[in-house]
Amino acid sequence: MSRYEHTCMIRGDGGRTIRAVLDRICDKWTLLVVATLDEGRLRFTELHTAIPGVSQRMLTLTLRNLERDGLVSRTAYAEVPPRVEYALTSLGKSLIAPALTLASWAVAHDAEIRASRAAHDARDE
Repeated sequence: MSRYEHTCMIRGDGGRTIRAVLDRICDKWTLLVVATLDEGRLRFTELHTAIPGVSQRMLTLTLRNLERDGLVSRTAYAEVPPRVEYALTSLGKSLIAPALTLASWAVAHDAEIRASRAAHDARDE
């Protein structure tokens, strides 16, 4: 049996648990939001400014999902105008190390991946 053959059966659910978590943390914006919040508590506008290309709608949806999953906390202050701040929870902070490992791998292998893609695309033409 392969070293990883059992991975999808870790929880006896055919991989549903693993897929559900990976679907959340591997979407287009989640890791960018988590990495940005690693620098500290931020307001929505500060987050929006710090993450190029994210729309207000996608940032809102991403933050709601991260809050629902317990990775981000949302604190609303009863002020005029209203102020809302977002911060990583301890669970969210525990995602930083594996995320940095994955990001480092991506940067280290970017040239190889681009070259492979170019070679593959050239073969298909």
